[in-house]
Amino acid sequence: MAQPNSAEAVFTGLPAEAYGFKRIIYVKQSYVATITINRPDVLNCFDTLTLKELGQAFMDAAADDNIAVVVITGAGEKAFCTGADLKEQEEQILKKPNNYHKWMYQFIEMHDRLRNIGKPTIARLNGMTVGGGNELNMACDLAVAADHVIIRQVGAARGSVAAGGATQWLPMIVGDRRAREMLLLCEPIDAYTALDWGLVNQVVPASMLDQAVAELAEKLYNKLPECTRYTKQQLNFWRDFSWSMTIGHARDWLTLHAGQFETAEGLRSFRKKQPMNYGKIRCKEAGQAEALNLAMDTKPCQACHGEMPVSFGFCGQCGEKLS
Repeated sequence: MAQPNSAEAVFTGLPAEAYGFKRIIYVKQSYVATITINRPDVLNCFDTLTLKELGQAFMDAAADDNIAVVVITGAGEKAFCTGADLKEQEEQILKKPNNYHKWMYQFIEMHDRLRNIGKPTIARLNGMTVGGGNELNMACDLAVAADHVIIRQVGAARGSVAAGGATQWLPMIVGDRRAREMLLLCEPIDAYTALDWGLVNQVVPASMLDQAVAELAEKLYNKLPECTRYTKQQLNFWRDFSWSMTIGHARDWLTLHAGQFETAEGLRSFRKKQPMNYGKIRCKEAGQAEALNLAMDTKPCQACHGEMPVSFGFCGQCGEKLS
């Protein structure tokens, strides 16, 4: 069997099973390639390996002349994709922020391959579409959503900035005011609101999702491939322009920010399943809180369960010796 780094992979594509993917399910059936993020236990968030596998599947689908349409979806019914794997971010990036620069390379590469795939792409939204998951949705040409889907951007509420597509593309898709509403308020919108705003093309009951996607794929198949490819190229102009003008800057700013207090607080609240203490963060911004990044470098007191800096020998709240 030909290997993923062979000439066949570049010019004709390979059988889907040749890649041995671990994070995604890649299926070619007739003229449709379906790429499924297969991490339902973590709501189909993407870690570094997922990004790499998505990028490789996009390259293969682009190379295979038998494939006319690419469908992207998530496993299960709860989530399409919920963006970056925050557990990986906390373990690999929080204490070594420069790793974010490396992670962002994989994210950018995945998006570039998707936008330049040369074939129409459909986002099959089967559940929650959050953060980077919505950016993946917007990178596709068309979207069909199950009626229980919610779409949301959460960066400003969780210690990041949605500059991996959302700040660039939401204004041109839903309009400036609605984009600001989604990005600044971080509140979910339902599937029918997304349809009204132009963020998806169709909303159907979950039981009809596959049928609706198949019908849309058939309509796309019955168009001229070369004309379709160049139509995409022209349509991509404003997306490509806004992306190219901002993504490098975003990569560096997000890297510098990756170890900061706001990011650490966001990851800490996620890990502990606690609400964010926005008042505490604003006090720190105003210079009224401790200078230490307590969210990043803390250890719990066994007596009162307070969080103390790792350098403390005794608890600052109850005086108990810390282990």
